[in-house]
Amino acid sequence: MSSSPSTTPTHRHPHLSAAMMLERALSSRRGTAHSDEEDDGVTGAADDESKTKKPQNVFFFATKRASNYLTRIGSLSYWLCALAFLLVLFLLSSLLFSSRGFVCISSSYSPVSRAGFFGFDGLESDFGALGVPWCRTKLGKTVEWTSKDLLKGLEEFVPIYEIRPIKNNMYGMGFDHSFGLWFMARWLKPDLMIESGAFKGHSTWVLRQAMPDTPIISITPRHPGKYLKKGAAYVDGNCTYYAGKDFVDFGSIDWSKVMKKHGISDLSRVLIFFDDHQNELKRIKQALKAGFRHLIFEDNYDTGTGDHYSLRQICDQSYIRGGGHSCFKDSDEARIRSRRKKFWEKAVDIEELCGAGEEWWGVRGYMRDNFNHSNKAISYGEHFQNSRFVESILDVYWELPPVAGPSLTHQTRYDPARATSPIVEDGRYGLFQRLGLARLDNTVFNGYTQMVYLQISEGDVRVA
Repeated sequence: MSSSPSTTPTHRHPHLSAAMMLERALSSRRGTAHSDEEDDGVTGAADDESKTKKPQNVFFFATKRASNYLTRIGSLSYWLCALAFLLVLFLLSSLLFSSRGFVCISSSYSPVSRAGFFGFDGLESDFGALGVPWCRTKLGKTVEWTSKDLLKGLEEFVPIYEIRPIKNNMYGMGFDHSFGLWFMARWLKPDLMIESGAFKGHSTWVLRQAMPDTPIISITPRHPGKYLKKGAAYVDGNCTYYAGKDFVDFGSIDWSKVMKKHGISDLSRVLIFFDDHQNELKRIKQALKAGFRHLIFEDNYDTGTGDHYSLRQICDQSYIRGGGHSCFKDSDEARIRSRRKKFWEKAVDIEELCGAGEEWWGVRGYMRDNFNHSNKAISYGEHFQNSRFVESILDVYWELPPVAGPSLTHQTRYDPARATSPIVEDGRYGLFQRLGLARLDNTVFNGYTQMVYLQISEGDVRVA
């Protein structure tokens, strides 16, 4: 941040004009703005202070300067000049604040309104107030990779993603989750990869880019090859397909027999990827029974959203900091949710969150399954027991952060207040550009649904 203007005592120049004072203040402000917006490199994340460094307090310095000046002279004309100076400074500062930070967001709402929204109702305060669930683990372990590893991975993955065979993967994974799946598969280096739900084969292709020689088992009702007749799809040569007439649901496969066929004796060397829109509690129990330990769920829907019962929904409990929800229409939560709904398509207001009897858990009190074809009403007692069971078997729970902030990606779907801080934060366009993310179409960033990685093992509590 630049130094303050010259401090020549005003009593030596009793006729110093307001214009000169204004010029000094503006010179100081220009220097501050410049230093705040300097670009940072991929390896220089700590050097970027655009999200942590507070702007210089213009009003403090201006008031102090004016006070010292008026103490020495006391003339009414100078009082008027000083007041005019403060008024002009206030207008200039307001204009500067409103024009920075979020001007690159593109939506049907004005950038200035969006800037004001973020400025006066910050994400961090909402993050706890609305109850962002984070499943508790048995021993509090976490993943081995760091934010620096994620940044390095992004730099490597962007050119890979640009040559993907399925350019338009509507209703499938976007960039965020494609990167997450690739990164975690490459980091974990499994001996076998299993996916439940393949659609056109994009996730199969992502797994193959991460592990070129590792066998894949793909379980999906319709064979990806069927989509080749209508457009782009991917079929892998080193993949065993349970698809089409050979389809068998994940929970009905004799996994001990399959593992023996593939020469797998250590099930901790197997990675399971679920993108099948099934009740995630059901899938966890099936995977645990088979002896699998490493799971990734692509669609970890937030409370009140989605077409299946998710980990996020299960872990949204009143004993979690900020967890549980109020269905009172005049509550602070209702007010915040209503306001956020105007900016984010997937934000959920009280009317959408709460069902009959003020039931907010799951989706309005329902445990949804099978692409929303099964909607079982559950009591809060059942929901609570589900969370206790999940906690008893969880060793690691980690949600993939959004790749970049919404002002960079122009996404409007997920609510940033309900997600962890992005890998590339708002205001870091230089880094966003250097990673190659600016080359991608904005639409590929609109599919973020809190992808989650789990490590599980047998616990002490069992729930039927």
